[in-house]
Amino acid sequence: MISFSNISKQYGRQILFVDANFQLNAGDKVGLVGPNGSGKTTLFRMIVGEEGVDDGDVTVPKKLTVGYFRQDVEEMEGRSVLDEAIAGSGRLGDLHHELEELQQAMGDPGRADDMDRILERFGEVQEEYDHLGGYGLESQAREVLHGLGFDDARIDGDVGALSGGWKMRVGMARVLLGRPDVLLMDEPTNHLDIESIIWLEGFLKSLPGALFMTSHDREFMNRIVTRIAEIDDGEITVYAGDYEFYERERAIRETNREAAYARQQSMLAKEQRFIDRFSTHAAKAAQVQSRVKALDKIEKIELPKKRKVVAFDFRQPPRSGDKVVMVEDLHKAYGSHVVYDGLNMTIQRGERWAVMGANGAGKTTLLRMIAGALKPDSGEARIGASVQMGYFAQQALQLLNPDRTVWEQALFDFPGETVGSLRSLLGAFQFSGDEVDKKIRSLSGGERSRLVLARMLMYPPNLLVLDEPTNHLDLATKDMLIAALKDFDGTIIFVSHDRSFLRGLSTRVLELSGDEPHLFPGSYLEYVASTGHEAPGIHE
Repeated sequence: MISFSNISKQYGRQILFVDANFQLNAGDKVGLVGPNGSGKTTLFRMIVGEEGVDDGDVTVPKKLTVGYFRQDVEEMEGRSVLDEAIAGSGRLGDLHHELEELQQAMGDPGRADDMDRILERFGEVQEEYDHLGGYGLESQAREVLHGLGFDDARIDGDVGALSGGWKMRVGMARVLLGRPDVLLMDEPTNHLDIESIIWLEGFLKSLPGALFMTSHDREFMNRIVTRIAEIDDGEITVYAGDYEFYERERAIRETNREAAYARQQSMLAKEQRFIDRFSTHAAKAAQVQSRVKALDKIEKIELPKKRKVVAFDFRQPPRSGDKVVMVEDLHKAYGSHVVYDGLNMTIQRGERWAVMGANGAGKTTLLRMIAGALKPDSGEARIGASVQMGYFAQQALQLLNPDRTVWEQALFDFPGETVGSLRSLLGAFQFSGDEVDKKIRSLSGGERSRLVLARMLMYPPNLLVLDEPTNHLDLATKDMLIAALKDFDGTIIFVSHDRSFLRGLSTRVLELSGDEPHLFPGSYLEYVASTGHEAPGIHE
């Protein structure tokens, strides 16, 4: 269906592809993986014609419809959320809005002279719209928007009033409603909560068309894809399985290649010793020349490139008192919307609370009140004795000095630390080489998140309040963070939509759903086993 034949591409000195080949077939569900900067987004842009190749061919059939969800969202205003979602749904969206315009024209007395042409066009558009199933489009749009977390008030409200994260969801709804033959998705889970992620999993699995996506969510990838395409060292290698299969198979291939490399090196050394020993012996001259020619023809095996993941031995925090956070008769409302109506809970030293609930349930509100960034209407959230708190939220990204480089920020924050320990810390969060010389103003949202987490964990406080800490983190950094926090001898309360993070860390669950919050005295895995669902309101 879509094929890449011997493609080559580079930007200046950076080589992305060298004679790479790949084919996406009808109905394929393929996960695209590779290090940052390896060319994943470039591959998507080649498919939609926004990038060309230096050499080779990219073949996309002309009648093929391609939908592309990307991280940068265009400006949206002047429509309701519903109309904006419908507007991007391919041919049906175009017909939908043309029908609306024609209906307005039919009611305009000033266009009476042109009424025959308007009526004729209305009939043509209506017939095609009906044939394509357009009269179910609005209900489909509402279903998709509900699945992505919108309530009816937001769906019918002004799209221009939404935040960037919510506009990202509208952009996703537009692409999904188009039901293209090929769906390209670049990190679709970044701005979704767990309820929306689970809904999206079901939607994508049911799509008859092909799916080609990147994701830093291991669970999401495992549940959807049946093949993995890996970009590595200029080539595209395909693995026939989900992400876990890919990890196992890649490790086996690396081991086999290392063994083959060792065998070849041993053979080459043996041949070279023979050549060196007998190069001056006339009687052996023919054999020596023969072996020299044979060595020249041998295709040399190269060691596989190792993905460098720097482990960092985080210091243990000072011990706090046994009662770390006391929430007593907590009340909070936004207008008529009551979020908390007398919440009581105590967080004990060493516990790791996962706070779960649908949009608007009050997850971030609770974390902000515990952190002291928001006042309750009544009641209190008190911090216990000897508690030192670190609070991570998206707003914390604004506290960085944009004029400093990453390295300058690290030196400013930790002037007494050695160069080696600072490099280890930054390396653990994927800042190495020239990346430490980047100005903070030029960092992406994900890079800023990594830097804020690194600064917080150099001297860890004994209470971590974390609001979506894994947003934008790649799988390697996420795994490193989970491993580090498993050994953290402090207390954590966090919100996360990443199920590997929830599984790896939580020992308690606060479920915010219905009229009463539910304090579950077990881990996320035990919560799922007990309730039969992965998130409040989601039933399998």
